[in-house]
Amino acid sequence: MSDTILQSNDVMDSRRGDIVVGVDGSDESFAALRWALGEASLTGQQVNAVYAWTHSWDMGSQPEDEEQWAQMRHDIARRLREWVAQASQGMTIDENRVKLTSVKATGTAALLEIGKDAQQIVVGRRSLGRVARWFLGSLSASLAEEAKVPVTVVRILDDEEASVQDAIANALTPTEETVSYTMPGSPLPRNQRPVVVGVDGSETSKHALRFAIDFAALHHAPLQVMFCWQLKDLVVVKGYENAVAPISVGQAQAERMLDELLDSVQVSSANIPDDFQIESHAFHIPASKGLIAASRYARHLVVGSRGLSGLDAHFLGSVSKQIINFADCTVTVVH
Repeated sequence: MSDTILQSNDVMDSRRGDIVVGVDGSDESFAALRWALGEASLTGQQVNAVYAWTHSWDMGSQPEDEEQWAQMRHDIARRLREWVAQASQGMTIDENRVKLTSVKATGTAALLEIGKDAQQIVVGRRSLGRVARWFLGSLSASLAEEAKVPVTVVRILDDEEASVQDAIANALTPTEETVSYTMPGSPLPRNQRPVVVGVDGSETSKHALRFAIDFAALHHAPLQVMFCWQLKDLVVVKGYENAVAPISVGQAQAERMLDELLDSVQVSSANIPDDFQIESHAFHIPASKGLIAASRYARHLVVGSRGLSGLDAHFLGSVSKQIINFADCTVTVVH
């Protein structure tokens, strides 16, 4: 739709504060920890690796005295150091910039409390199947809804899910040849794909846009701004106050709203390369559907936390929750 070169003297730095990352030894948390360490290596931020634990039957009997509790804390600290060492292989990491925190609490409660003043909270996405994610949701989606700071949910490839999809494709295809389920996606390597940010004109989406600009500039990545709209999102279309506007008229209105949003957002020119450009698009499609489709072609997807409310949210989940559960790339939800 349009290319925009951002120029502003307004000072803004979204990289203040720590990166708080939840770790538990799973593949997902290793991916989240490695992502957080990689980000901090570019920004100079401190990473706080948080291990939240609750005593369970598989941990043996609960410590009975302070000496036993001290031994448990020592074992947990050793485990945390091993996880950080494993996740940071191949990186140059300043150990003084990595903090290790263990706390007896649920993961969500610990990250919400410890990360309340962080620049962002980072977690890995659990490998639930699509049906399970739809009905049960995920811890990462719950965290993203409750947190007051941006939450990044790191997506890792799920070989098990891919193999099941192949099995479904073969079971439902009447041929003796083996077939493979393939989703559409970008032919580009992930590190060459654009950062995509979804906007809707709200104040929350402005925060998301600022975060995305800063992130894309840091990684020298192209940025695509997407406004996925429906007629109800356009408020009142001039000349159609008492009638339904044609899609072409709505498209023009959406493009004007998108241009106004881009013009209203200011960022620090100190953080933006001189040649940094943004490409923007308005698409007539529900936000969750459009942005999930975009995630197949993006390296990173940024969205605001604003979503559905009332019964729609109860039965369908918020837009940000749907995106976290079904996006094919790493997602950041900005509040």
